[in-house]
Amino acid sequence: MLRQLVTGLAVLELARDTLVSQARDVINSPRLWEHEIARYERADRRAPPPRGGIVFTGSSTIRFWKTLERDMAPLPALNRGFGGAHLAHVSRFAPRIVLPYAPVGVVLYCGDNDLGAWTGKDSDTIVGDFERFAETVHEALPRTRIHFVSIKPSRLRRAQWSEQQRANARIEAIARAHDRIEYVDVATPMLGGADVPPRELFAWDGLHLSGAGYALWTRVLRPLLLRDYVRPPSP
Repeated sequence: MLRQLVTGLAVLELARDTLVSQARDVINSPRLWEHEIARYERADRRAPPPRGGIVFTGSSTIRFWKTLERDMAPLPALNRGFGGAHLAHVSRFAPRIVLPYAPVGVVLYCGDNDLGAWTGKDSDTIVGDFERFAETVHEALPRTRIHFVSIKPSRLRRAQWSEQQRANARIEAIARAHDRIEYVDVATPMLGGADVPPRELFAWDGLHLSGAGYALWTRVLRPLLLRDYVRPPSP
């Protein structure tokens, strides 16, 4: 009986590990977002966006930024966020939804979805995937600036915050050493000195931003972009 019990537990453990491995393959696969990327490409063929603007890309926090163009005016902002993307996905699709527009600047927000038991990733993975994204952009567009928006402290994923902070700190160090990469800290103003960001910055799920959350991001990000991309009038 004991041998049968041990054998049964081993079978259950193997089945669990197999299920987790299969789930990781699905969650980590860029194929999940192929339909969204293809939709952007179809839209581009119908009405090609102007080149030389600022591309905002990354996960659903960018995709759901419905007021982006208005919030960034007069800067030419193009939204190319998609799905529940990981940094590896954004890097994979950059040749299709970033490089074709020859942007002078790229605003990247991603990392929220990368951690957790179902992905098998950690802060080292996030940093490596960011480095690959930067290499992809700068190999084709060496003068383009990349603005990495720090992984935000969400109410839903409080348990991941320490690992997200490690990723943020290492990407900030990379940015300090690179004159074409800027680290944009939204985490500090979102927390405002507290351990948990206020509820009003988030939608009902405690993960995605509310209108107040996007307004805060606009106050942080827009002045930095105006500084870099709007020339002061000649004296």
